[in-house]
Amino acid sequence: MSVLEAHELYRFYHVGDDEIAALRGVSLFLSAGEMVSVMGPSGSGKSTLLACLTGLDEPDGGYVTVRDRLMTRRPEADRATIRAENFGILLQSGNLFQHLTVRENILLSMQLSGRKDRERLTALLQAVGLSHRERAYPAQLSGGETARAGLAAALAADPPLLVADEPTAEIDRVAEERLLDYFEARRAAGKTTLVATHSASLAARADRIIHLADGRIDNV
Repeated sequence: MSVLEAHELYRFYHVGDDEIAALRGVSLFLSAGEMVSVMGPSGSGKSTLLACLTGLDEPDGGYVTVRDRLMTRRPEADRATIRAENFGILLQSGNLFQHLTVRENILLSMQLSGRKDRERLTALLQAVGLSHRERAYPAQLSGGETARAGLAAALAADPPLLVADEPTAEIDRVAEERLLDYFEARRAAGKTTLVATHSASLAARADRIIHLADGRIDNV
């Protein structure tokens, strides 16, 4: 069963007189219970693709559907509703509210989705290795701790679709293995995970790997 489909996505950016094609006709689908990795060199379009799939950015051409609902070219309020109902999103930065503690950031994500679950909060903190840092503010965290806290917030609502941009970029091998086990548990529960990554370990656990090069899917 397909939970997300993208058809011929194009995205262009303009820098001065230059036009940069970040996406050049990318089509893909995600099925329930899949773990899919998006790989490619820096500048290949991975982050732009994730932003378009989640409705955080609008493609210049093509469209995205999420559970048969059109995400593309809808008012932001509609896109936000679809995101809240379907996605957990981890960006490379800006995933935490600076005035809230780690614990409060996770609780807020739960409350917004109507899932205030204290036991799940405890389990998430343990899964990302931050039980001892739950009262810390983002400014007090290391880069790796910040990444793990952001991931916990993205997973707080147990989303049907987790979209993560370089989730293991700033964490050590032990923490990476713990997160990979968490992704495996999501797959076993029929939940879908899409990650943009440079990690060979993460990609090796994926059901499929989508290779991007110069804004296109490279069928290597």
